[in-house]
Amino acid sequence: MEHRMDEIEAANELSFRVGFSGHSGHLRVEPISTVEHSNPVKLLPDFIPPPAFAKETPKSIKAYIEETYLSPRLDPEEFSPEKSGRQWDFDWFEEAKVHPEPSLPRSVVVPRWELPFRRKKKGSMQENWEPNSVEVDVSELMLGAQDSGSLPRAAGPTKDFLRGSINNRPFRPGGLDDSQSLERSLPEGALNGEWVREVMNGGPAQVSLPSLKKGLDLGNLKAYPYSWNVCKDQSLKSTNDKKLGELSVQFDDLFKKAWEEDVVPESEGDGAPSEAESVKSETEETKDDASIGANEPELSLLDDILSIEAGGSTLTLDGNRDGGAQQQEAWAIIGGSEGIAERFYELVPDMALEFPFELDKFQKEAIYYLEKGESVFVAAHTSAGKTVVAEYAFALASKHCTRAVYTAPIKTISNQKYRDFCGKFDVGLLTGDVSLRPEASCLIMTTEILRSMLYRGADIIRDIEWVIFDEVHYVNDIERGVVWEEVIIMLPRHINFVLLSATVPNTVEFADWIGRTKQKEIRLTVTTKRPVPLEHCLFYSGELYKVCESETFMPQGLKAAKDAFKKKALTAVGGTGSYGRSGSYAGASATHDGHRSQRSEHSSRGKQNKHFGSQFQGSLPGTGGGNQKNGNGQNSWGSRRSDASLCLLLINKLSKKSLLPVVIFCFSKNRCDKSADSLYGTDLTSSSEKSEIRVFCDKAFSRLKGSDRNLPQIVRVQSLLHRGIGVHHAGLLPIVKEVVEMLFCRGVVKVLFSTETFAMGVNAPARTVVFDSLRKFDGREFRQLLPGEYTQMAGRAGRRGLDKIGTAVIMCRDEIPEECDLKHVLIGSATKLESQFRLTYIMILHLLRVEELKVEDMLKRSFAEFHAQKKLPEKEQLLMRKLAQPTKTIECIKGEPAIEEYYEMYSEAEEHSNKISDAVMQSPSAQKFLTTGRVVVVKSQSSQDHLLGVVVKALSANNEQYIVLVLRPDLPSTAQIPLASSNSQDKRSSDFPDGYFLAPKAKRPLGDEGFSTVTSHKGSGVINIKLPYYGASAGMSYEVRGADSREFLCICGSKIKIEQVRLLENVSSVAFSQTVQQLLNLIDGNKYPPALDPVKDLKLKDVTIVEAYRKRTALLEKMAKNKCHGCIKLEEHIKLAKEIKGHREEVNALRYQMSDEALQQMPYFQGRIDVLKEIGCIDADLVVQLKGRVACEMNSGEELICTECLFENQLDDLEPEEAVALMSAFVFQQKNTSEPSLIPKLSKAKKRLYDTAIRLGELQAQFQLQIDPEEYVKDNLKFGLVEVVYEWAKGTPFADICELTDVPEGLIVRTIVRLDETCREFKNAASIMGNSALYKKMETASNAIKRDIVFAASLYITGV
Repeated sequence: MEHRMDEIEAANELSFRVGFSGHSGHLRVEPISTVEHSNPVKLLPDFIPPPAFAKETPKSIKAYIEETYLSPRLDPEEFSPEKSGRQWDFDWFEEAKVHPEPSLPRSVVVPRWELPFRRKKKGSMQENWEPNSVEVDVSELMLGAQDSGSLPRAAGPTKDFLRGSINNRPFRPGGLDDSQSLERSLPEGALNGEWVREVMNGGPAQVSLPSLKKGLDLGNLKAYPYSWNVCKDQSLKSTNDKKLGELSVQFDDLFKKAWEEDVVPESEGDGAPSEAESVKSETEETKDDASIGANEPELSLLDDILSIEAGGSTLTLDGNRDGGAQQQEAWAIIGGSEGIAERFYELVPDMALEFPFELDKFQKEAIYYLEKGESVFVAAHTSAGKTVVAEYAFALASKHCTRAVYTAPIKTISNQKYRDFCGKFDVGLLTGDVSLRPEASCLIMTTEILRSMLYRGADIIRDIEWVIFDEVHYVNDIERGVVWEEVIIMLPRHINFVLLSATVPNTVEFADWIGRTKQKEIRLTVTTKRPVPLEHCLFYSGELYKVCESETFMPQGLKAAKDAFKKKALTAVGGTGSYGRSGSYAGASATHDGHRSQRSEHSSRGKQNKHFGSQFQGSLPGTGGGNQKNGNGQNSWGSRRSDASLCLLLINKLSKKSLLPVVIFCFSKNRCDKSADSLYGTDLTSSSEKSEIRVFCDKAFSRLKGSDRNLPQIVRVQSLLHRGIGVHHAGLLPIVKEVVEMLFCRGVVKVLFSTETFAMGVNAPARTVVFDSLRKFDGREFRQLLPGEYTQMAGRAGRRGLDKIGTAVIMCRDEIPEECDLKHVLIGSATKLESQFRLTYIMILHLLRVEELKVEDMLKRSFAEFHAQKKLPEKEQLLMRKLAQPTKTIECIKGEPAIEEYYEMYSEAEEHSNKISDAVMQSPSAQKFLTTGRVVVVKSQSSQDHLLGVVVKALSANNEQYIVLVLRPDLPSTAQIPLASSNSQDKRSSDFPDGYFLAPKAKRPLGDEGFSTVTSHKGSGVINIKLPYYGASAGMSYEVRGADSREFLCICGSKIKIEQVRLLENVSSVAFSQTVQQLLNLIDGNKYPPALDPVKDLKLKDVTIVEAYRKRTALLEKMAKNKCHGCIKLEEHIKLAKEIKGHREEVNALRYQMSDEALQQMPYFQGRIDVLKEIGCIDADLVVQLKGRVACEMNSGEELICTECLFENQLDDLEPEEAVALMSAFVFQQKNTSEPSLIPKLSKAKKRLYDTAIRLGELQAQFQLQIDPEEYVKDNLKFGLVEVVYEWAKGTPFADICELTDVPEGLIVRTIVRLDETCREFKNAASIMGNSALYKKMETASNAIKRDIVFAASLYITGV
């Protein structure tokens, strides 16, 4: 036998170990891991080896030669398992051996516009007009070929088919008022019917219509006999209006009727009067209302037309839909689907996709509407079967030979859906780093990619029929919610929507917004039914207490848990019982546990924390059996022991009740790892499951190269998986996450510790869901879980078809949650969908490139502005009504009216007063001045004036109540009697009843809130006048009343002598007239005495108040000089002035609300435009410059910093590895990391980039954008992985680079994968700038980071 050494490969392929096994100690050879074979059946080698080589025969040699040299096969380097599924920039369209740039066709087929009454009727009136097509010479379309008007633009080059090009205009978004583009493509005369009217009038046809080169030849038109009777007779006037309306014919009406009813008037074809006649009739018609004599028999046709009731306008041409659009109240249609489910198979006899199970009612309804070509919004709980609707849309697209796009918020969902749909449909996948079969008819992509396609006008959009938005409630996401809104706004009119969402309270509102924005009806199907009902329990000290079942709260369960808690607290105090002691310890240690573990997640430096518990990976499965309860008392665990025992207790309980598999949600990565590691003695899998797990892991990890297979994380997770325990969080490597997900879906992983993302991104239901706590840290603060978040996670409990009921368990450690908190979380309503729309620079730049779509249009259509925009028609009507109101005028008795000026001063003084009165009048220094005899200016209760007065008595310092005498020039001076019934009766009069005696403070019992008195040395403190008291003296009316210190407008510098006893006790008229006289003497002309200086006298320190005080004093002086001051009609006129001003302000406010300026984001927009102008992305006329076009390419980093970095040539002096390391700052997302140690060159580059970012932050702050430069840099540049990426690009193994930082492996991989996308964007930017050196550098950098575990293909895509 021949031995050719080079053919013996068995030794290289099989690593094995020799060991003893069994009781008798047989020697045994065991394989350690296997290599991926081309034939998976022969994956594990046989242990009885065949002879090394079969005997060679001519036949076998021939077969060998054919196999080696003649069979075509893929290049093993390029298509090795490590690289499978990752094809970068692999141009499928280039590979198809077509002419690289086919010459443009000479003609294309475009739809032909027809007059509405020429259109063929199809069934009902409401159906849209379907145009016929006509062949048009391409040269006619080439003008503005990149345009997106109503005529289709010519297709671009094939290489831009998928991703579009920055030079393309986006396709016209659906639902815009298309007036602009229509004017361009169809002349005015054709739109408003003037041309047809001319022909009907007998005028000549248009000499040459734009589309018909030889002009319109209507043949020999004969005059149709008719005549006009122009009646000026009075008898016609008496006919009632309705009759007149029927008789009076205007061509507009006639034309409209014909238009609406599709009737062709014979007069157009058969004949027309001579031109002279027609002109004459035209002029007469304009002069009078031309009416037809009822006795004209020839006009029966016109009578017929007029007798038909006018129907609703069915014109569906783009431009004229405004009328219909504004009238429609609701675009979201609920209901109307009764009977669809029962008669489903009659209604949809030929389904595009058969399902192996009976569909639910909501699924049948949705499918029926999809078949009708309508947009659908499905809101249902997790695992209710929303995917059925998405699948049906895919099937319809395949059937119609169009395309469907499925977009999801998370890459994991995209990958999973790709795997799920692969067998059923022709599917392609487009995410940031993978482009698989983009030519497929069903495309799965992330929303960001769809957005970029829309902005770049990719030609593939023409083919799309359906866009399926999964997890629409993601609109609430602060970071990325805006992308959903942008995509929904930007999608063209021909695309229908399928929206899938969890149940949210305002589904109708959201669907209505989409409908209104896109001018499309959206069918809403909502189902709150859970396929598997849920029960909610509390877990406390080894027992489960049911607190909620089928959406009804059960307080008795909570009460039982509380009783147990109290009981345990008592036994713990007594120290009895074996569990009592450890339980109290558990309570004490776990108090701040959640907080501590979450804080330590960032602070831990060094790798041993990352692989916590790896020291247990070698422990033999057998040893854990006996010491599950007490074996974790090792000192190293410290206070975590109670937590571990609680976990064990729970898992034992669940497994006894056969409630596994379980997902345990912990709200931090650290907590997941530590909880999993604490179960080091637990083994939950049978031996057959162990072998399944081992084989699966070996196959999955075989695609990694040797050193990567032994990464601490992979070894640790494998050891956990063997025992049926899984961990799932963002810190895991993508391949490890996928292995855990797949094994969990197979049901061999029994306990999974996971963070919240598992509920969002992975469709893997369990039997039970456990909540580690009901509080989580959301990046800013610790807070309670929201009901929506709880529902989303709890929804993972209960597997359809397997479980009758799903269980959600809440772990209670040292306290039982309050009933109100529990109720809120368990049965509270989910978070409403709210708009997170915000303007980004990239959005502004993209929109400025397109003339038709203004940034304001985008803002108006956002969900945030939805309510304001919805109310516009009402506001418009309101404005018309306001403007139609007759304006009132003020007639002044003193000549020229000055009341408006006076009212302006009055209202301004009022503003200042309110600001000051509290501050000034309550300041202790002001109280000192307000003593008997102090002159003050007081607000008048009845009129809008201010009055001069004097303090007669300070009733109390603390109550700030005073009795004042005020001059009232507005009252007639004859009024001596108290006007008790007048409207100026003060509300405070009840405080001072007649003869009310105020005891001196010393003689009052404590706590009495009566007024203290400041009596003069004689007198008893009795007030003998009834307040308010009116009188007149010296030709001037006055009033004595109680006043609050807030009513004083200002305190004057003057003080007069007051005889308090004579005024209040003896009520001496002489004393009153003396006081009034003194006050009148102080008035100089119209001027009041000067006020106290707020700074010198009142000792005020606050600058704004001092300023306001001075302004107000000046205004009061000015008002006193005005002729309206003290006028008897002042009150009436002030009311009128107020009304007029109010009316004017209302009109202005309405106009403002209807204008673009009222949009919430408008101030930010202006600021951002200024910033873009300043840095040169756009010029003064808002035309996008080269720099702006480069910024449009930057999707992954902050566009301004990236662009500045490129234009300042910051990457020029760096090597490719250094450049890509610096670029990692744009995409890395974790805030707190250990400080990287950098080479001097990189430190310098980092400093330079940091300075640029600070400069940009300051520039934005300068233009009134709410940006703190330091925060801006912190948010957009995170240098934590610069060193790691540098080492990786240089070729350092992954295990080594993990040691350089405390960032979890999963985040490192995620950053480097995103970095590849950034390299591609920088490469495109370099080609726009014409910088070939940078282009090559980015290509080199991209290749340097693309290797090994970081770019290992997803298991979902390549299959295991």
